[in-house]
Amino acid sequence: MRQHITIKDIARIAGVSTSTVSRALSNSPELSEQTRQRILEICRREGYRVNALARSLICNKTNVIGLIVPEVTNPFYAELSLGIETHARSLGYNVILCNGQNNTKVTEELFGFLISHQVDGIILASSQQDAGTMIQNLAPRLPTVLLGTPALVSGDEVNSVCIDNLAGGRLAAEHLLELGHRDIVYLGNRPNSLTHQLRLRGFTETLEKAGITPQVIDNPHGCSSIDIGCALSRELFANGCSATAIFASTDSMALGVLQAADEYGISVPDDISLLGFDNIIYSALPKIELSTVDQRKQLLAEATVDLLTRIIDSDEQDEFTHRMIRPTLVSRSSCRASKNKSTALRTDRLSLLTLLSHTIHQQVNRSAAD
Repeated sequence: MRQHITIKDIARIAGVSTSTVSRALSNSPELSEQTRQRILEICRREGYRVNALARSLICNKTNVIGLIVPEVTNPFYAELSLGIETHARSLGYNVILCNGQNNTKVTEELFGFLISHQVDGIILASSQQDAGTMIQNLAPRLPTVLLGTPALVSGDEVNSVCIDNLAGGRLAAEHLLELGHRDIVYLGNRPNSLTHQLRLRGFTETLEKAGITPQVIDNPHGCSSIDIGCALSRELFANGCSATAIFASTDSMALGVLQAADEYGISVPDDISLLGFDNIIYSALPKIELSTVDQRKQLLAEATVDLLTRIIDSDEQDEFTHRMIRPTLVSRSSCRASKNKSTALRTDRLSLLTLLSHTIHQQVNRSAAD
């Protein structure tokens, strides 16, 4: 059985001191590139692995960042976490993923856990209104980024990266208006979430400019899920739903709408159009094909990691950075023109054909008279 290789073994094989090996492993500028590469090659050949704890004590850096998400089973946060971990690894950082369980006390405890493990920085993914305050209170001296909530809007002195939820709500409203919908439901509003409030505001303001007031159904829970979307939709359909379109606050909620619609024999999009928000991976599945507002998760992930690592590498932070990314609309088959618009379009086409026929008939008569 091969013995464990130590830094002393590497130094003996290379014919140098242990301090020289240490400089090679820490990319010290005091060492020539030729010597460094020779030592690194010996490390690779002998299977030597750096003691991360010892190295962190020397360099005062662990190259580990913490990521706290509200719920790891939520498809949106699962995809976002994967994007963050992938991009962080490409920059030489490992990620400790923590599940906040949609619970403030658990999230606070996770801050203490990550700080005690000497992470270089923390990303808090949250849509709660008090998320910025939590960062200020729990990690005032540690590099942090708030992901999801616009600190520029909330006024918190923290770094933040988020999607432009106001613009996302406008995109959703404009799409449904273009399809001729006038009787519209917004399903899943969360009053305690700043991002959801901005989403709703962008949606309702755009509709109100067109003279339309949507029916808003609140989500009394602290999270969004398929089960909650299904429960709210069952109640909506049971009471009789005259709406021609539903805008669900998230794709998970929209999947719940699909489930309830199937139970009540309501066809999407034949009987009612359905639009989501997030563009999770399931939304593109063949039997779902959900139209949705894309949060551009990969761009969100990369922007967040880039901002955090930049803060980690800087000696001091003079001002806070806020980045807001514009969402895009993904049109699939769950939305179609309302029946009223289809009827109007058919009427317009018939009128146009009648006018053309009449014009041609007049021209023929004039030619015959000449």
